Amino acid sequence: MIDADNLAQSKAIQQRTGRTFHLATRLLPSRIRNATYVLYAFFRIADDVVDDPDPPPAERQLAELERIRDAALGNRPADDPVLAAFRTVSERYEIPDREVNEFVDAMATDVSNTRYETHEELAEYLRGSSVAVANMMLCVMDPEDADTARPHARALAEALQLTNFLRDVREDVVDYGRIYLPQSRLAEYDVSEEQVERLAFSPEFAVLMRAELARTERRYRAGIDGVRYLPEGCQFAVLLAGVLYVDHHRLIRAQGYDVLTSRPSLATSRRLLLAAKTWWHWRRTEDPRAAFEAASSIPPRNDGRWDEDGTEDDVIVDSPGSTNGGGGTRSIGDVVSWVQTRLFSGESK
Repeated sequence: MIDADNLAQSKAIQQRTGRTFHLATRLLPSRIRNATYVLYAFFRIADDVVDDPDPPPAERQLAELERIRDAALGNRPADDPVLAAFRTVSERYEIPDREVNEFVDAMATDVSNTRYETHEELAEYLRGSSVAVANMMLCVMDPEDADTARPHARALAEALQLTNFLRDVREDVVDYGRIYLPQSRLAEYDVSEEQVERLAFSPEFAVLMRAELARTERRYRAGIDGVRYLPEGCQFAVLLAGVLYVDHHRLIRAQGYDVLTSRPSLATSRRLLLAAKTWWHWRRTEDPRAAFEAASSIPPRNDGRWDEDGTEDDVIVDSPGSTNGGGGTRSIGDVVSWVQTRLFSGESK
């Protein structure tokens, strides 16, 4: 069992630094929810070593990452509550050492590597920074057919991380000197590295962002298709995480693809509305793909196919009086109230 104080500190880290993921995490079953708090906190303390606008020398950053690695692998005493909790979770769910090493290695890459030439090169970084995260989560969720679930989990993890990169272009270049948009893609769309460094928005940059959103959304589709392979109690929370995160794409489009001037951010009220909308469609369809199509900012075409170029066709949204899958009628306002109660008056069992 995870020590109560260690768990509380892990949960506090997620509450403070990951509001979107925290909302989805609260809807997981308690066994998985508590382990998820710990995993998120572990990822965050390692990430914080390299995400410092005024970083210490590279040698000190790398030494701290090695300290974290050794404690996470049980090669040294865990002198931090989060690392102690992680060891408990790692042993309980038999998280492979390889996934820990992949993740820490990716964090170490951020110390020295600030550019990526191609999407293939970026994918190597994503193997540690996001796919390792998904693989650890699969260990905790323990689906019946993990081999079938794994490629979908990889796709969704990559999509979530790519959304981070697209949302945070300004922050990454200003605070950390990093550009995660591949250099080959910048050249393809006639956008220079120097232009991004100057935060100089242009029509060419808008076209590049539009293409990158569409590419990322294809990863969301592949990821959401695997939700049905997860344990039943985990499916809605993972579906909701996808819906919430991809909503940043709506904001990016709304500001004309200009992520160089300002960083888009979801309001709490928007998160609650999306949670209610997703739950409503989930109950009506019991189909992750259909619920994602209806609730997310990636609408289908009128013929029901995904919009492959990433544009937003008009979608008919059910009226507040529509009948849900559980019987009776419930308005969006009713569902928002229900979600608020579920989230803030007690976590799911």
